[in-house]
Amino acid sequence: MKRLITTLLLILSITSSFSQNQQTIAVADTSEISKLIVKYGESIDNADSVLASKLFSHSTEVSFIHPRGYEHGWKEINRDIYNFFSTTFSKRKLNIFNEHINIYENVAWAEFYWVFDAIFKKDGSPLQTKGRETQIWRKINNEWHLVHVHYSNMPVTAERQGF
Repeated sequence: MKRLITTLLLILSITSSFSQNQQTIAVADTSEISKLIVKYGESIDNADSVLASKLFSHSTEVSFIHPRGYEHGWKEINRDIYNFFSTTFSKRKLNIFNEHINIYENVAWAEFYWVFDAIFKKDGSPLQTKGRETQIWRKINNEWHLVHVHYSNMPVTAERQGF
């Protein structure tokens, strides 16, 4: 009976230790992704494709869905997002808020709302858009990289809208 109790206590101790370790890893990963989202915001603010290139995975499954289109792979994201922002706006500021991050082993998804303020190069006029975004992050060689971004405008709730 003593052996059985000792064995059960040992199993409980190992299980508890494993669970605490997993929680510690999840907290660290959540913190890391939160920092990477800040860097993502900086990459948009500065239309910085060098920084963005470090954030995005360069694998074939990478995609970016937005109201103006759908990009596949880093080259298209660089051309149609970062180059577009660089050539279209003289100033950009992406304000991110209400961030929520979920970790599932080597995959994570982040959800947040944003306000994007910019100045058009062409005529100096201001632009403000608001929306929400989901990002899928994948841990590759122990580093988190963006593999998917999907953003859309704010929800509409009036009758006969949003279908």
